[in-house]
Amino acid sequence: PLGPGWKESPQPFSCSIEDPTKQTKFKGIKTYISYRVTPSHTAHPVYRRYKHFDWLYNRLLHKFTVISVPHLPEKQATGRFEEDFIEKRKRRLVLWMNHMTSHPVLSQYEGFEHFLMCADDKQWKLGKRRAEKDEMVGAHFMLTLQIPNEHQDLQDVEERVDTFKAFAKKMDDSVLQLTHVASELVRKHLGGFRKEFQRLGNAFQSVSQAFMLDPPHSSDTFNNAISH
Repeated sequence: PLGPGWKESPQPFSCSIEDPTKQTKFKGIKTYISYRVTPSHTAHPVYRRYKHFDWLYNRLLHKFTVISVPHLPEKQATGRFEEDFIEKRKRRLVLWMNHMTSHPVLSQYEGFEHFLMCADDKQWKLGKRRAEKDEMVGAHFMLTLQIPNEHQDLQDVEERVDTFKAFAKKMDDSVLQLTHVASELVRKHLGGFRKEFQRLGNAFQSVSQAFMLDPPHSSDTFNNAISH
């Protein structure tokens, strides 16, 4: 047996995030980037700012304390309107949205549906307040659990709980270790490893230059490939 699992989504869908556009409000005092968000099951686009994604992310954290909700791309104090940053953030928002729409529980959350479908400013504020007043958040999710009617063997229950406890601790420790190792590897690639790769690239470029000294027998395609 594979153990417990989420029920599949009754209405699977996807969602595109496109056309990041610089917008202003309050007669140009405030500037921001808006994204065209289009769910596949409605085909009606809505326009959302990063702060709207951030609001949804925090609602999901409060609502689903037992589900891992991936982080949004980080905020940035400067360079927010540079083309590279905007494109990079959009790509990360797309990855985040793909996870949300493919999750059988998160994708059915009323606040998520409101985020994807509400195009009216007044209705948006009403739905936003309604989601923020939701009392079934945090530890209250325990109230949604159903206790089995049939008798449960105490020893069996304790063994299952102990097994899951050991798994959860090991998984937490392992992911933390993986994060530290990955961060250290990134640091090395930005430092010493970067210089080594540059030396390797220069060596390949030198080989390409050598081939160019023998035009009758050299290949431009090959030379361009190794000198790129």
